[in-house]
Amino acid sequence: MAVLTQDTIRSSRDTTVSLVLAALIVLSWLCVHITSIFFVDWSVAGRFVLAPVVIALQCWLSVGLFIVAHDTMHGSLAPEHPRLNRAIGRFCVIIYASFSYDKLFESHHAHHRHAGTVDDPDFDADHPARFWPWYLTFFRRYFGWREFGILTIAVLAYLLILRERFPTMLVFWALPAILSSVQLFYFGTFLPHRVEEEPFTDRHRARSNDFSPIMSLLTCFHFGYHHEHHDRPGVPWWRLPAQREAALRAKAS
Repeated sequence: MAVLTQDTIRSSRDTTVSLVLAALIVLSWLCVHITSIFFVDWSVAGRFVLAPVVIALQCWLSVGLFIVAHDTMHGSLAPEHPRLNRAIGRFCVIIYASFSYDKLFESHHAHHRHAGTVDDPDFDADHPARFWPWYLTFFRRYFGWREFGILTIAVLAYLLILRERFPTMLVFWALPAILSSVQLFYFGTFLPHRVEEEPFTDRHRARSNDFSPIMSLLTCFHFGYHHEHHDRPGVPWWRLPAQREAALRAKAS
């Protein structure tokens, strides 16, 4: 007979919370995507003023898709169900931008092993403190011919289906995806790992921002608490504020 320990109960609870939040993010993204592209008549007078709000929401949800996939790469979404864990991760990166989950998995773990060095695939040793050159290097490494080909097929399919409504796909899918990549890079890679005058404190070569939990959630689903993530990569994104608070208390004492 299995014995339920506190760790087992907490692990099961964390898995449930992570799966529920992942479902909310994915379903919300799909709802906004389908509704804004296929059903809303944006030519109705005055309705266009809502477009920036929808774009911002979909940008944020796109960041959430990637963070959910990121947690699956560390096995923290559903650790007791590895196949489900990987399946959710694959689905998220496909609907986000047709990325290869396996490539992202290998690169991300290499990033953790070699953070902030020339062997880090997410680091630009030639421009360690410049945003746009580093972002362009980052973008080229992950958006290759495979992604371009798949997205081209998707765009052509949308063109055939939507016809005169085709621009809605560019506004409410392509634009939020691009903006979210900038948001993810800025708050989740550039700020935590850029080289500054003050040296890094340890081998993680990562720093955390000082945002409040609300701002942290809005900017990058707590991925800005980046040193805590590198220190304990198995902690799911929604528990990083508590992890950050515990680290600050330990430092103060």
